Amino acid sequence: MTTIGKGVTVKGELYAEEDLMVEGRIEGPVWCEGAAVTVAASAEIVGNVLARDITVFGRCAGQLVATEVVDVRAGATVTGRVITRRFLLNENAHFTGRSEPQHLEAALCVARFHQKKKDAAASPC
Repeated sequence: MTTIGKGVTVKGELYAEEDLMVEGRIEGPVWCEGAAVTVAASAEIVGNVLARDITVFGRCAGQLVATEVVDVRAGATVTGRVITRRFLLNENAHFTGRSEPQHLEAALCVARFHQKKKDAAASPC
C-alpha cells in the first residue's frame, strides 16, 4: 500500500498499481483501476478517481468511478458523480451529486480511451 501523507499535496495525475491511502491533498485525477483508494478523514481529492474500490472518510470533489464499490463513511463529503455497481452512503455523510450505476461500463471505456490517448501522446515514437 502506498500512502500520501497529511503534509503532502500532489498537483497533477497520480497513477498507482497498488492500494492507495490518501491522507493529504490531491489536485488532479487518480488512476488506480486494479486496486483500492482510501481517502482518510484528513484528506481531500479534487479530481476524478478511478479504482476498484473507493472508500471516503474525508472530502472528494469530482467523478468517482469504481469497478466494485464506493463507500462514503460518516463525516465524509462527496460532491460529483458516483459511477459504480455498489454505492454505500452512510446516513451521516454528505453527498451532493448523482449516482449512475447504469453508466459504469461506458465510464470505464471512456477513461481507458483517454488514458491510452495520453500514453500515445507521451510516447516518442
